[in-house]
Amino acid sequence: MVSYLIYIGVAIGLFAFAATFALFAVYYERKLSAFIQDRIGPNETGKYGSLQTLADILKLIQKEIINPTATDKWLYALAPAIIFIAVYMGFAALPWAPGLVPSKINIGLYYIFAIISVETLGILMAGWGSNNKYSILGAMRSAAQIISYEIPAGFALISVVVICGSLDLQEISIQQGILFKEQTKFLGIWDVSGMGGIMSWNIFRAPHLIIAFVIYFIASLAESNRAPFDIPEAESELVAGFHTEYTGMRFGLIFLAEYSMMFLVSMAGVVLFLGAWNTPLPNIGNIRLADWTTNVPWGIFWIFVKTLLLVTVQIWIRWTLPRLRVDQLMDLCWKVLTPLAFICMIISAVWRVWVMN
Repeated sequence: MVSYLIYIGVAIGLFAFAATFALFAVYYERKLSAFIQDRIGPNETGKYGSLQTLADILKLIQKEIINPTATDKWLYALAPAIIFIAVYMGFAALPWAPGLVPSKINIGLYYIFAIISVETLGILMAGWGSNNKYSILGAMRSAAQIISYEIPAGFALISVVVICGSLDLQEISIQQGILFKEQTKFLGIWDVSGMGGIMSWNIFRAPHLIIAFVIYFIASLAESNRAPFDIPEAESELVAGFHTEYTGMRFGLIFLAEYSMMFLVSMAGVVLFLGAWNTPLPNIGNIRLADWTTNVPWGIFWIFVKTLLLVTVQIWIRWTLPRLRVDQLMDLCWKVLTPLAFICMIISAVWRVWVMN
């Protein structure tokens, strides 16, 4: 009975975090975009406009849920829930600190990659179920984009898995800090075992993993439908894409899933490439900075800050770069990112055999 209560508590906690982050992220994006474009942004509701997002959510909750006559009622109604649940369940396997992970799964990376792929099904259901030409076009674009960019993202992640020799995200995290008991080398040259810090992170364990991280980050933007890969939601031609017909909290679930996805893919990138919950501060002689800043409270702090930095870059890119055309988007995926990611995967195998052994 106690274990079931713990599971329910963890599930509620993850949902509360996702909802709270979405509230924060919308306000943060509005303010950051206003700064980039030399505007003020929200400034009326609450101090510095801090209550604007909360006011928008309250308005959204009160809006009528409209069911257009021509929709496929079951597909139309279930799609938002499937889109959100697919993203929400991905948080279950992500480690937050040493020994702190909602669900300890020894194939955590495989689980996350599999579960977020279900989002594509929800998007297709939303587009088809709406019986709207703009919605179906947006859904087809989104499915083509997400399925395509999963290929280079998968190859980039396999590059890390080959170096670490594990699919367990907590094990991958441990290998990037002072808690790892085996030898760690910076760029395969300098032994940094026991030193910890930024030089132990996966992105610096082999030179090609820097390229793999860039490939993964670009692909994660496409997975999240974020600009410059927001063709599925291109308001200039598709009104709003696959969620054109949704109102009220059905639209709210899709909106919540999008911002949760931003955090999920950023946190996965942090866990796999940027040291996870490990501190960036190294041990230097008798100054044991890594020892002092490696524990549960510090772990939560480090992983949240690193993830928020990647989310900031996502927002920065959205308000800086123009939207890609569909042919440019596919060319980038299949002609540039996929070959590069495949080469990184091959180099990882060679690196594991000839350099690490």
